[in-house]
Amino acid sequence: MTDVTNRALSAYANIDLETAVNSASPLQLILLLYDGAIGALATARGQMQDMKFAEKGRLISKAIGIIEGLRAVLDFDKGGEISKNLSDLYEYMKHRLTIANLKNDPEGPAEVIRLLNDLRTAWAKLDESERANAVAEMAKVNQKQAARDTLSLRA
Repeated sequence: MTDVTNRALSAYANIDLETAVNSASPLQLILLLYDGAIGALATARGQMQDMKFAEKGRLISKAIGIIEGLRAVLDFDKGGEISKNLSDLYEYMKHRLTIANLKNDPEGPAEVIRLLNDLRTAWAKLDESERANAVAEMAKVNQKQAARDTLSLRA
């Protein structure tokens, strides 16, 4: 691909991401962050294999930054033990990635990708549940409005 094509594709991807972020719920933002970290780590593994160590380091640093961001927004008052466990897991991931980066060990990012995928699956199920609850609530409101409309037509 030409440089112009690459820039155009990158600009399109940035617009697409910006649109997704602007219209996302808090749970969907978390999912986007997981996707960003997973994508960076998958690409970093490829960069390791291609011996492109500077790019590998940049991508691992990006993933560590995302993981730290996820850890930093944990609400320990509301989340209690779950927040504590997530914080510890995020710290483990950051440590694992730091060591993998230093040793050029592709298994480190692979392990963290598996952990992030497991967490992402759990958050996605929570998001689906919240969406289903919102749809059910909207249906109730619509039924009440329809009943009121029917009553006013009879009167």
